Amino acid sequence: MLLAAAFLIADLRAALDRGRGDVVLPPGETRIDRPLVLPKGARGVRLRGAPGGSRLVMEAGFQGRAAIIVDGASDVTLSGFDIRGNRTDLKSPWYLPLKEAAFADFYPDNGILIQHTRGVTVRNVGLTAIRTFPVLVGASSGVVIDGVRISDSGTLNQAGRNNTTGGILLEEGVSKFEVVRCVIERIAGNAIWTHSYARSPRQSDGWIHANTITTVGRDAIQVGHATRVRVEDNRGGELGFPAGIVDVESHGVAVALDTAGNVDGSVYARNRFTDVNGQCIDLDGFHDGRVVDNSCVNKKPLEAYPASHYGIVFGNNDPGMESTGVVVMGNTLEGFAYGGVFLVGRNHRIENNHLLDLNRAHCGSTPTPARCNYALDQPDLLRSGVYVAANGGRPAVATGNVVRGNVMSGYGLAEHCVAAGPGVRLDANTVAGNRCGP
Repeated sequence: MLLAAAFLIADLRAALDRGRGDVVLPPGETRIDRPLVLPKGARGVRLRGAPGGSRLVMEAGFQGRAAIIVDGASDVTLSGFDIRGNRTDLKSPWYLPLKEAAFADFYPDNGILIQHTRGVTVRNVGLTAIRTFPVLVGASSGVVIDGVRISDSGTLNQAGRNNTTGGILLEEGVSKFEVVRCVIERIAGNAIWTHSYARSPRQSDGWIHANTITTVGRDAIQVGHATRVRVEDNRGGELGFPAGIVDVESHGVAVALDTAGNVDGSVYARNRFTDVNGQCIDLDGFHDGRVVDNSCVNKKPLEAYPASHYGIVFGNNDPGMESTGVVVMGNTLEGFAYGGVFLVGRNHRIENNHLLDLNRAHCGSTPTPARCNYALDQPDLLRSGVYVAANGGRPAVATGNVVRGNVMSGYGLAEHCVAAGPGVRLDANTVAGNRCGP
């Protein structure tokens, strides 16, 4: 049997080495101890599972960057098979990459690794027990990830916190991409993530939609350093769980819709999440875009969400952007520990949102609750429905913004509806028609 299996794998590798045409995986399980590699320049390869099912199994001693590697190819399709990784425990030696190394160069033991490729589709592939990233795409274009199923993947660092691994990562300037109808569950880190360093091209022209994401240790979706990305109609829950693996030391709390770097011309719309142990929407780096008709609802007692945070936070840590021109409209946020919206920058519109059951930590009560022991020189920071501030990482005094027609409720909200921080004039913004109560 072992000899027959060796012949099957040898035939499979030879078929891939041709770099063109249809390649069918053997039926049943095929065990591999090193990657299956498409040669550079491969074109028109269609790697698919056999009728009745095919599964690649990464051996315990597997050595390599990924089970399948596609680098420098074009017009490639991977479809209709499963990959089972070699994750046997959660602890690993990995933290985050050093010296701005690409994630593909830092993490081995990925599921599918695609780089420098034009025109690639990964469709109806199941991945489980992958130690690092089930699907990792870098510096490629025309990428479609459709109907991928990911479960029980990613690892923890030596401190027992997630190291971001476990989901789908697009890095180093991926363009014209789509992530659709994927199901991602029980992973340690981020579920769907675009990431590039400031020195790298931004991700562009992407559509992340109709995905289902449950029980993840970090973000459901993070758009990092990108332009013209739509995040629409995604669903899920139990973000930031299990709570013990949240990277609290690095402030890596879970966010349903997260942003990093310089992100513009983008839309977050009609996404629905429940049980968010962290933050609903982070707009650090988001500008000139729309955030409309999303919801994050927490119904359990506050103790069930030990990392519960703000609802929506604006920021401008990236020096390549200015916090301007964001429409936040028609969103529903319910059951967060602190305020509804932390607002910096100019010419934003915060309108017709429902920000409910806020300040569950009871900031402003006496004695000061432990969760509220932060920035005590700004008493309104954690207890207001909308807090209009002067700094979101860099100075960015809130001015010319519209805060109108919002419904806000929670502990102390009748007295602390819309408040301004030090150095900000509330009358430099339009505040009208908001309804606030307990």
